Amino acid sequence: MSSQKGNVARTRPQRHQNTFSFKNDKFDTSVQTKKNNAKLHDGVCKHCKEILEWRVKFSKYKPLSKPKKCVKCLQKTVKDSYHIICRPCAHELDLCAKCGKKEEIVISISKGSEKTENGPDSSCRRRSGRVETDEDEDELHCEIDLNDAPEDDEVELR
Repeated sequence: MSSQKGNVARTRPQRHQNTFSFKNDKFDTSVQTKKNNAKLHDGVCKHCKEILEWRVKFSKYKPLSKPKKCVKCLQKTVKDSYHIICRPCAHELDLCAKCGKKEEIVISISKGSEKTENGPDSSCRRRSGRVETDEDEDELHCEIDLNDAPEDDEVELR
């Protein structure tokens, strides 16, 4: 009997063995499944990354429908499922965004994705008025009036 005390040795092999591995996109070819498979889990420790990858692999990953509240800044800025800390706070405090522990981060949160994921304000504090972004600074302001250019006749050659 399997419930008998001390009888932990199994004498027979496993009864049902899978001949092929589970594929989460074999029958479910939805956009959500494709997004989940392509998602990059950054800003988390090794253990949490393995958990999230397992959830994606076996179709257990459920994306958030609306942002959650961050436990550090108390703003609704957590946009990744199963995370408790928003990206800017996790990057600033060097914490795992899922478990909140000070573990070694496998893939660090890059500055570029931080701006695109959480908008232009990376400090998690809301400001009133218009927020200036880096995109405003990067735009080229070429206001050259071609009518004011000197004529070919007026140009002096030395």
